[in-house]
Amino acid sequence: MQTDFAMEVARQLPQLNAPRPERCGTLVRLVGLRLEARGIMAPIGSCCDISTQDGQTIEAEVVGFNDKTLYLMPLTDPVGVAPGATVRVIKDMGSVCLGPELLGRVLDGRGEPLDGLPKPQCDTRLSLLGLPLNPMERGPIDRVLDVGVKAINGMMTLGRGQRVGLVAGSGVGKSVLLGMMARFTKADVVVIGLIGERGREVQAFIQESLGPEGLAKSVVIAAPANVSPVLRLKSAHMTHLVAEYFRDQGLNVLMLVDSLTRVAHAQREIGLAIGEPPTAKGYPPSVFALLPSLIERAGVGRHGHGSITAIYTVLAEGDDANDPIVDIARASLDGQVMLSRKLADAAHYPAIDLNGSISRVMQNLLPPEDLKLANKCRRLWSLYQQNQDLIQVGAYEAGSNPQLDEAIRLRESLEVFLRQDMHACEDEQSTRAHLREMLS
Repeated sequence: MQTDFAMEVARQLPQLNAPRPERCGTLVRLVGLRLEARGIMAPIGSCCDISTQDGQTIEAEVVGFNDKTLYLMPLTDPVGVAPGATVRVIKDMGSVCLGPELLGRVLDGRGEPLDGLPKPQCDTRLSLLGLPLNPMERGPIDRVLDVGVKAINGMMTLGRGQRVGLVAGSGVGKSVLLGMMARFTKADVVVIGLIGERGREVQAFIQESLGPEGLAKSVVIAAPANVSPVLRLKSAHMTHLVAEYFRDQGLNVLMLVDSLTRVAHAQREIGLAIGEPPTAKGYPPSVFALLPSLIERAGVGRHGHGSITAIYTVLAEGDDANDPIVDIARASLDGQVMLSRKLADAAHYPAIDLNGSISRVMQNLLPPEDLKLANKCRRLWSLYQQNQDLIQVGAYEAGSNPQLDEAIRLRESLEVFLRQDMHACEDEQSTRAHLREMLS
């Protein structure tokens, strides 16, 4: 049975199945990834078929217009398309069918199966863009989320409905940490968006990180780097829509998106193709509007009815912590986990650096004594990092700074606490006990 939220979304959708007169136009130009058609009228987001010389068709989406010219981007390579090809509108708005039948399935951004099984037969059809929630109707984040990772449970405790970024450069362990959280986090449903990453990681993530039991309560939306930017962007919207659907059923949803940066890249490709001006690092303005709107779709539902805890990986290109995408993600999210290449090079996994990592709702989730212990550990870690060079060359004289003496004494214990095998789960209670014992 649909809840009020799902029914409200459904009422705002056009009647996509109503009979419509065929609307056809002609392809007049191809510039890079942009197709231009004339003699056809269609709103932004419409799906079109374009005929090829061998009698086949390719699917494209309307992404812009100029006067009476429509700008389209194909969902596959436009091989076989020639000037004068017929363009026909087949659907006015991007929408997908949703239902519990999606659990255990691997799909693309259009809801088509990638796992070789028949297409799920679902009853509810909703727009990919969903429906914004009134911020005054959202429930509070007041319950701890156990993610099974000691460093996060102990030092930057997360809550149900929180939005968090895993920020790092390439090859530092973002995907491995994401897999650990997918396996260990206690949630009713897991929705995973693998967007713009390597194709081999899709199957590896499903087999190694999820396994048969994890996949049974999960929905995987995959759009590797070799697919159209339109399909990658659709996959990002569908990942959020599926999570919203299950949240609306009153369930606690864990949504993992790998990666938010690749979503920004897809929007950059589309924006530049239709003529948007480039700004910071070549990103057009639409990128900086898209990311906050996506992030705001996650969170606690109306009056605490269900929740979406969202974890986004964010690629810091060139290890630049001030990269434009990192900066806007940091400003829009409820916290971030910073991964350090220096720690990864030292085989310290997960390579979580407490400097810069923060959970903005932690103070609302923990009792004062546990919060005090966590903050003390963070201070000692930071103090040692600031004086590491002096300590290693022997320039620091013991007894000069009692706090630094304690940081030196506990350094090895802190490193052991922050390390964790990728197959070992550490629950929240045992993490707290370990933290108290270490500082006692």
